[in-house]
Amino acid sequence: MQQLSMGTPQEGYSKWFIIVTAIFTTSLIVANIIAVKLISVFGFVVPAAIIIFPISYIAGDVLTEVYGYSKARQVIWLGFFCNAITVAAIWCGQMLPAAPFWHGQEAYEQILGYTPRLLAASLVAYLVGEFTNSMVLAKMKIATKGRWLWTRTIGSTLVGQGVDSLMFISLAFLGTVPLSSLASIIVTQWLGKSLYETVATPLTYAVVNFLKHAEGIDVYDYQTNFNPLAVTK
Repeated sequence: MQQLSMGTPQEGYSKWFIIVTAIFTTSLIVANIIAVKLISVFGFVVPAAIIIFPISYIAGDVLTEVYGYSKARQVIWLGFFCNAITVAAIWCGQMLPAAPFWHGQEAYEQILGYTPRLLAASLVAYLVGEFTNSMVLAKMKIATKGRWLWTRTIGSTLVGQGVDSLMFISLAFLGTVPLSSLASIIVTQWLGKSLYETVATPLTYAVVNFLKHAEGIDVYDYQTNFNPLAVTK
């Protein structure tokens, strides 16, 4: 059983849990759609997804901190399947014959036509990064006895985003981009996303404190099964 420092979790899913889940999933899907555009930020070239993808990590931190790892695990898999549905729908739209008067097929394929390698890299990096982030945060919460929230939100993000960036960039571009450039892109993405989380720490504090009070729960994963594939707590 998971130890709760406040109250008992309600049966089913509260409106607040659903809202955070919706924010998590929406951020993930939007990030994957706009990632195709490369932008220049202070001279550094990064995918446009950097403006919203870190929000999924913030929402993931909130889910783990308030509701526990097992609930966060459900949302991570939900996000994975929702993203898979989105990709499948976009691919079907690309394959279907265009209307004779519509001349946007080339643009559609250029913007939304994910290559299999990029798609696989994105999905693998997402799963490994999100589960790493959630697991590190849950274990740090136990180690710190619930104190110093900032250490686990930032610490888990440094590890999770590091794994995500390393896996995605390596799987997507290894062999097509010089190693020096590859390393630069990985470090730039990692630091950019981690800085995002650091700047958002006051917001994370506010949301976590509100939800713990509104829900009357504060889950500690003392005896949780951390296997990402587990269907039990």
